[in-house]
Amino acid sequence: MTNDDHKNAPASEQDLRDDMVRELIEKGALRSPGVVAAFRKVPRHLVASGVEMAKCYSVEEPLITKTDSSGVHISSVSAPRIQAIQIEQADIQPGMNVLEIGSGGVNAAYLAELVGERGNVVTVDIDPEVAQRAKGFIKDTGYRNVTIICDDGGNGAIDHQPFDRIVVTVQAADIPSSWLHQLTTEGRLVVPLRMRGMTRTIAFVRDDHRLISDGVELCGFVPMQGAGENRMQVVLIHDVPGEEVGLRLDGHPEPDTKALAAALRTPRTEAWSGVMLAGDESNEHLDLWLTTALDNLPLMAAEPAARERGLVASASPLGVPTLVDGDSFAYRTVRRTEDPDRFELGALGHGPRGQQVAERLAAEMRTWDREHRGDRAHIEVYPAGTPDDQLPAGRVIDRQHSRVTISWP
Repeated sequence: MTNDDHKNAPASEQDLRDDMVRELIEKGALRSPGVVAAFRKVPRHLVASGVEMAKCYSVEEPLITKTDSSGVHISSVSAPRIQAIQIEQADIQPGMNVLEIGSGGVNAAYLAELVGERGNVVTVDIDPEVAQRAKGFIKDTGYRNVTIICDDGGNGAIDHQPFDRIVVTVQAADIPSSWLHQLTTEGRLVVPLRMRGMTRTIAFVRDDHRLISDGVELCGFVPMQGAGENRMQVVLIHDVPGEEVGLRLDGHPEPDTKALAAALRTPRTEAWSGVMLAGDESNEHLDLWLTTALDNLPLMAAEPAARERGLVASASPLGVPTLVDGDSFAYRTVRRTEDPDRFELGALGHGPRGQQVAERLAAEMRTWDREHRGDRAHIEVYPAGTPDDQLPAGRVIDRQHSRVTISWP
């Protein structure tokens, strides 16, 4: 075979895994030698028959395995970058007993590699098809320290407790008491927690009856099913097919959709903060600050066609923080500056008081820049019914089983 033939030969599965690991290290998602070794070894492509092998090793590519009747993704194998972030957050050690909520097989195999022969992994999924697919993958890859259970993950796995680590791979809006109680003292829970519409994968450490955050990362996950299901409500303020604009509500007040639809048709106003972001700088910490500081801040979701038509200037699959005040609203945006690597944060307003609402939103951006730009949100979880005077100062999110607090240094 000539050198050119070698160059044109298709990449082997090990080549693809090595390339994936190299990129994950460059992105900062993989750091620990044990996690790197696990990602080099597990043949994740075996979970997705019929999918191009290279796609299975694309670091940002989730493998969607099931959707519901409305088209919402309800089961997937998370993208390698997200799996790497969560596993690094979990700090898995050899010999541990680990619970995974939400099966798929691949993540359980990574965990099995990390706990080793002396450890054990229990993975739970409510969907029989998903559990069966995970069983097939674990059998094909030869892991003997993985137990797969078809049940509601909100109940944990009481017959296999206590767990040194619990890793949740579905979006959760609440923290069931079973997860806390089945953790060992000082055990770690890693969960994609939705807070006022914003999902972050959070590493929590158990401290008696509460959980304290020890790391927060941006992420996206399919929603939890079963008793813990709590999907966001979406209300449309522009309902033309193909160019819909809506607000995602997660405990926010019910808006006056007719008034906001009328507001969207009015000329927009602008308020610029003077706060700059670098071109590669995430606004995730700013958005958490905004939802901590402002009461009525749902997320605006818009179809790309709505942006193309000029109905909105910003569109994001995760939603754009939007301050609502009666018949007016304003949403976060950016504009280019003379420096090609700097963007200025601002707000665009609509409605009779759109200018005032936009200025309020821009003012909070300046507060974040002045007082919290270098900070990270501190998140704690307490049992439902915990008195207010026993909670830290900050935003409180009440759920059925828990009270989640977001505070800042």
